[in-house]
Amino acid sequence: MKTVIMAGGKGTRISEIFPDIPKPLIPIKNKNGIEKPVLEWEIISLVNQGFTDIVLTVCHMADKIQAFFGTGEQWGANITYFIEETPIGNAGALFKFRDELGSDPFLLLNADSVFDVDFNRMVNYHKNKKALVTLFTHSNSHPYDSGLIVAEPDKTVSAWLTKEELRPQWYKNRVNAGLHVIEPKVLDMMLKKIGLNPDSIGTVDTKTGKTIKVDLDRQILKPLCGSRKIYAYDSPEYVKDMGTPDRYEAVCRDFQSGIVAAKNLNNKQKAVFLDRDGTINKYVGFLRNIDDFELLPGVGEAIKKINESGYLAIVVTNQPVIARGEVTVPELDQIHMKMETLLGHTGAYIDGLYYCPHHPDSGFDGEVKKLKIDCECRKPKPGMLIKASKDFNISLENSWMVGDGNNDIKAGKAAGCKTVLVGKSNGDKPDMIVDSLKTAVKKIINLSGIC
Repeated sequence: MKTVIMAGGKGTRISEIFPDIPKPLIPIKNKNGIEKPVLEWEIISLVNQGFTDIVLTVCHMADKIQAFFGTGEQWGANITYFIEETPIGNAGALFKFRDELGSDPFLLLNADSVFDVDFNRMVNYHKNKKALVTLFTHSNSHPYDSGLIVAEPDKTVSAWLTKEELRPQWYKNRVNAGLHVIEPKVLDMMLKKIGLNPDSIGTVDTKTGKTIKVDLDRQILKPLCGSRKIYAYDSPEYVKDMGTPDRYEAVCRDFQSGIVAAKNLNNKQKAVFLDRDGTINKYVGFLRNIDDFELLPGVGEAIKKINESGYLAIVVTNQPVIARGEVTVPELDQIHMKMETLLGHTGAYIDGLYYCPHHPDSGFDGEVKKLKIDCECRKPKPGMLIKASKDFNISLENSWMVGDGNNDIKAGKAAGCKTVLVGKSNGDKPDMIVDSLKTAVKKIINLSGIC
């Protein structure tokens, strides 16, 4: 399977500290103090996963990149190059060497981001979905100024909102990370749709006087939204832009702490599971109205600390209001979008969300009878935690369950997690009792030895 890495950008903002080095060759040290260019770390990760046939599209300081990586033999890779003498857009090169891509899907990765991802997992997802395009999507700390991907429950992408476009008041924190699995026939389909001759790419348009380029997002991917052939692949793995000095410093810290490699889903993860009502938001009984949702003080700061620590932040919540017929699934989705939007404004995000819609007792007006069951996901049973552990390869014994009720503690213990109660205990004894989520996270991080 071919891997195409777009490595031709100038890295204008980061060039103030590395004026003579192309962005892919900027050095980063790992936790053992070993220093390598960022693209070398990524190529090592790809080769270790079996992705050895690599094409680098290069432009700015192309000679330095070629001189460093050569044929790739040193890393067990076969590296070839497409050199853009003049920039032709971030998809132009794909059409110039279209024949070499054949008919099998290929990885298309953006070297502007630092990543360490289990790509075999992503490719399997792509094949199982029978997708034409799969986008790697994730939550980030600034969704309010990022492009958002809107997807249906089956993860088909229905809309792609740029940061300049109007967005709804409440939205899911789902951002495109610039990593893709693409079926080559998409290129043929979209080229025909936009009426462009591949030979004209890179030439000067006689009408505008500008070089003809092809934009990947605007001309190839966004038009596929709503086609049910482009899918979002949600993952908490490490993908970050290091385009500014501040972001570069943050990436260096993450490399040196070991977070970058550790978050690859091929490795066992650790999580802080979070109850919702009374732990994240103000407890109001059965929360039926979105206007009653209000983050508790310090929650954004606490979850941001979880994000920075390398733990996954995963919400697990009983929502019997669905079975009782008091809240619809779309209404609950809006409440959760409000939660993610408010957290995003504090620089925090959750990596996953699981809710139980069931309720064992019948006899309510308007109840949804098919949901009136004694299920395995309703806390104090551990079903939601176990499902998350399978989805994200989580080590439950190295994870924590934090909640404000005894059912949270029972669920955490049944799953094999350590437990924290926010409030006062009236039953099962947790590993810790604290006054707030902020205190809980501080103690968890201290016990983990994370600075």
